[in-house]
Amino acid sequence: MSGVRTGLAVEIVRMAVDTILTYKLRSALTILGVTIGITSIVGVTAIVRGFDESLRDTVRTLGSDTVYVSQFSGLSVSSGEDFFELMQRPNLTPADAQAIARQAPSVATVSFVLGEGGPPTTAQMQYRNQRTTSIRVLGTTDNFPEVFHVDVATGRFFTESEVNHRRQVIVLGQTPYEALFPAVDPVGKTVRLGNLRYRVIGVLGPRPSPGGLGAGQDDIVVIPQSTYQKQFGIRAVRAMRGRLTSIMIAAVPHADVGREDAVRDVETVMRIRHGLRLDEPNDFDVVTQESAMRLWDRISEATYLALVSISSIALLVGGIGVMAIMTISVTERTREIGTRKALGARRREILWQFLFEAAALTGLGGVFGMLLGTAFGVGVHYATDFPISLPWWSYALGAGFSVTVGIVFGLFPAIRASGLDPIEALRHE
Repeated sequence: MSGVRTGLAVEIVRMAVDTILTYKLRSALTILGVTIGITSIVGVTAIVRGFDESLRDTVRTLGSDTVYVSQFSGLSVSSGEDFFELMQRPNLTPADAQAIARQAPSVATVSFVLGEGGPPTTAQMQYRNQRTTSIRVLGTTDNFPEVFHVDVATGRFFTESEVNHRRQVIVLGQTPYEALFPAVDPVGKTVRLGNLRYRVIGVLGPRPSPGGLGAGQDDIVVIPQSTYQKQFGIRAVRAMRGRLTSIMIAAVPHADVGREDAVRDVETVMRIRHGLRLDEPNDFDVVTQESAMRLWDRISEATYLALVSISSIALLVGGIGVMAIMTISVTERTREIGTRKALGARRREILWQFLFEAAALTGLGGVFGMLLGTAFGVGVHYATDFPISLPWWSYALGAGFSVTVGIVFGLFPAIRASGLDPIEALRHE
């Protein structure tokens, strides 16, 4: 009995394959719709997933316990607050960072960065005949590497004395280092940043960049915050409303203190400095690694939902094409179906034949779609250095969707074929 069933299954497969090969153009059109849908699933998933992993790596560099304070951030924007009202918040100042260091008992050390958290400050760098494009310039304190979890690969970082005396010293990111000193030790060399000369004292190690979008984390140079204010005409000393400043404050709690305690102390100091009443909300944002990850989780969930929706539309169109073409195939092969039934073929055999044809067509479309989606993701990666990820479940999802589309949309034509009356089918012209 099992041998008969196996032989029948082989015969059904053979007939389905013969039909696909006989009607090549029709089969190709059927495959095309499914191929587009599966390509979008695999290709876009590769890009979104790669960006997701890259961004998460970047967020992890923030430090699990570090507390960041900014005028406003993506947390406020994503919560639906009016952008004009956010712009009316008072700007932050270095004095805020100094107050947190003095008055927040749970905080061990505080740093701030000018040029982060708002419109970037950029300038060109030059060394002899070598010149960079516009590079982001950050002004910060001597404890920047410790607070922001940055490694100094070569040389050293500037000292507190150099900050206090506005020394024109500079630490390069990887991008300007590679552009100006491809085969030379930069430490001790003099470079021009804008209209001032600086002495190179160190080079930062590579920093993860979220997806390679915009200016990367390595496209920076770092100078003392006092020198930054002098060169770029910024006097970040007084809180003003309606003025967006590029400043971010970072506070690291003591080792034996929880992050929640540090957040509470930082908020208390900032609320007092801004004169907020108990019933008034914060007019600044406090961001931690956890809150940043929660924000990105919401964004990524919405992105994946949009991805599934768009891919579903493409697969739906492909499925309708399968149904239409398989219905036409049933009509054209009515006499063949009648002959098979007259020779003893049962309804379920006819049903399985047409279902397998539909599933084989969409499954083949799924294979082509997975290959094209992979090629698309890899091509984007090599062309733009955009990170990609090709998880196994995207291929499983593509294969499952393609076969399911064939079975679901091929069911109606298969039922119609299996239900034909053999006598009427043989009379069909």
